[in-house]
Amino acid sequence: MLYNLNFEKILFLDIETVPMVPDYDQLPEKFKKLWDKKAERLKRDEDDTSDRLFGRAGIYSEFGKIICISVGFMKNREFRIKSFYGEDELILLKEFSAMLDKYYNSRDHLLCAHNGKEFDYPYIARRMLINGLSLPGILNIAGKKPWEVAHLDTMELWKFGDYKNYTSLELLTAVFGIDTPKEDIDGSMVAEVYYKENNLERIVQYCQKDTLTVAQLLLCYLGKPKIKDQDIIFV
Repeated sequence: MLYNLNFEKILFLDIETVPMVPDYDQLPEKFKKLWDKKAERLKRDEDDTSDRLFGRAGIYSEFGKIICISVGFMKNREFRIKSFYGEDELILLKEFSAMLDKYYNSRDHLLCAHNGKEFDYPYIARRMLINGLSLPGILNIAGKKPWEVAHLDTMELWKFGDYKNYTSLELLTAVFGIDTPKEDIDGSMVAEVYYKENNLERIVQYCQKDTLTVAQLLLCYLGKPKIKDQDIIFV
């Protein structure tokens, strides 16, 4: 089935998230108490206090927010990359949702992300609901059978049924010889770059790089040529 994929029907994506506020002390009192409970389950040693652990809050949709969604798609033999980003999560989610409703609304369309089933897809869906938005059809999986869910996951595909552990996108790019731009930041640095450096553009570039890398990885799985630099278009 994988070898019959229509690459032009796939929307590749990656998201970047940060804690809902810059630091623990700025949390509303209600959320402080709730984070304290969460932190108790995350503790590994006595130094893991609620405020120290708050740096991880961005990976939890209840305590974080999306600051960038980068998408990539093939059109006329070009790989086009577009990003939805900004300070206002509601606006970027509305714009992303409108794009899905307009262009990715048929049964043969697919989403593709690395670890998307565990992170990107549910995170986006939860943040949409928190922001009072209806879910686009391709994200609304309630009541669907597994084979009806239009979600590809390059990490899941790599497991081949093996559920031992997580395989990073960085490792797979090395394994398959996928060229990536010179490393600038990694996921652990996103919150600092956003809140302390106020450099959202830097994060967008990082997100776009990962979106392209996911597409290159799927092509490697399929035994197809990688996307050439001259065929990458930013829109």
